[in-house]
Order: sequence, then structure tokens, then C-alpha cells
Amino acid sequence: MSQNIAKLESLIGHKFRDISLLERAVTHRSWAYERLPEGAEEEIRECQNESLEFVGDSVLGLAIAEQLYLRNPKSSEGDLTLMKHHLVSTGTLAKLAQNLNLGEFMRVGRGEEKTGGRRKQALLADTLEAVISAIFFDSGYISARAFVNRIFAEELRSATPKTSIDYKTLLQETLQAEKLSAPVYTVVKNEGPPHDPTFYVEAVWESGKVEGKGNSIKSAEMMAANLALQQLQKPSKRKS
Repeated sequence: MSQNIAKLESLIGHKFRDISLLERAVTHRSWAYERLPEGAEEEIRECQNESLEFVGDSVLGLAIAEQLYLRNPKSSEGDLTLMKHHLVSTGTLAKLAQNLNLGEFMRVGRGEEKTGGRRKQALLADTLEAVISAIFFDSGYISARAFVNRIFAEELRSATPKTSIDYKTLLQETLQAEKLSAPVYTVVKNEGPPHDPTFYVEAVWESGKVEGKGNSIKSAEMMAANLALQQLQKPSKRKS
């Protein structure tokens, strides 16, 4: 593990004073549960990365918010929020984690290994947040911010409100906040020639249903999610 950690240190571009922080950052709870005795809950918590991930999420959010404000001082709060939401999303974090080959260095249990845990977006994103946290605790916010700015450089350059809108994720999070299940998207029909099709997609959730259309299934889903968000934002009509 020490050789792998040294290699990861080099890829990250940060020399750790306390290398155990980086080791913990790449340790998934499945690895800890398999190697520590049953009932050793405190020891398990101390050697896996969930609490580091919790802090890393906040450090990342601050670093990204700071950069977005500095790069877009005239943007509205809404536009900045959209760009931040896209940049700190699981998909973006997983992609950046893959760029660092972070999956190669993760310590996961046998079950996670068999089910492709090293390639799972959620695990990769969580591990990257834990690494950011490890740098923060090792050397402070300035070092953590420098790491975030470096790995997000291209994403920050290309971030605009238009490219950052992800209505499907926003809808899912809105429903989750209301303790409702995620929406289900279904292609109900498609029309037109193969070179210029129109897809109709229905989005259904516990309290509503809408239909969107677009030149691709993805764009039709996005339109449906946007319509659903608009519907959810309307004041509910209570029966007298």
C-alpha cells in the first residue's frame, strides 16, 4: 500500500505530512468491515473515509463558490448556483476522479470489488471529496483550494449557466427534499424520420405527471423534468 500511496501522492501533487490521512481518504467502509473484528465500530469509523468525505464536500463547495464568484462577478446568485451545482455533481466528481486514476488506489472490500466498486460513480466522487478533506486537514484550506483549482481548471473554464442546467438532477433533489421517490421516465412514442426524430417522454412521480419532447431521448427527459419542476413550484391548491 505504501508504494501505491506514494504514487497517488505524486498524482495529487501534494506531499502529505500525515500520510495516514490519505490512506484513510481512499478506504471505503467495506474494506474496514472486512478487516476489523466484529463490534469494533469505533475503529471502523476511524479508518474509513465517510467523515472525511463529509468535510471534503464543504471544502469543495467553498473553493468552487469562490472561483465562480471571482470568474463571474456580475452573474446572478441563480446562475452561480446552477454552475456550482453542475461542478460539484457526482458525475463531474467521478469524471475528475477517473482522470486521477483514483479507482486504482481505493481500498474496497471483496464484495465491492466484485461488483465494480472501483468504477462506481458514487464511490469515486465520495473518495475524491475525502482526498480534498485529507489535504485540508494536512495543510489547510489554501492547499486544498489549490488542488481543487488545478483538477477543476478545465471545468471552471467551460462552466456557463446554459451548460450547467441539469433539470433531471434538480428534479430528483427537489423530490428527495420532500421525501418523495425519484421520478420515472418513459418514452411514450417517437415520430418523424430517422434523421430527424421527435421523442415524447413522460415523467411520473408520486404527485404528478408531465410529458416532454425533444430531438433525443435525453433532451425530451430534460424538458419533462423542467416542466415537472415548474409544476412543483406552483402553490398547491387546497380543497376547502
